[in-house]
Amino acid sequence: MAVIAQLSLGVSNAGRAGAFWAAALGYRRRPPRFDNDEWIVLEPPAGALGAAIAMDLSESPAEEFPRLHLDLDTAERPLDEELDRLLTLGARIIEWRHYPTDPHPAEPPYVVLADPEGNRFCLSGRRNPGAAT
Repeated sequence: MAVIAQLSLGVSNAGRAGAFWAAALGYRRRPPRFDNDEWIVLEPPAGALGAAIAMDLSESPAEEFPRLHLDLDTAERPLDEELDRLLTLGARIIEWRHYPTDPHPAEPPYVVLADPEGNRFCLSGRRNPGAAT
């Protein structure tokens, strides 16, 4: 059975995108596989779970409603703390009309973001009491 070994993310600036995702996920750049290998591929630290992410140069704009996106989970960290960290790294909040409205419309269980390249991703986790997007 096949497994996902790597995700390729369309970007216009591989260095900027690679720096963001390395810091966001705690990933490390894969060593080059051959001379003149300029591809930026990020991998989880040794022993950690997760698929590699490649920065794939693309001239097409990021999609407003992408057919595929990354979902990040904050694990034990409160969503609002991780959101602040990602915003500091260069992510931005996307106005998203598809947030669930039940049971707590002011506190959705996730936030839709864009990386510095405009690629959409979601961040989910436990909200701080009284926090709102």
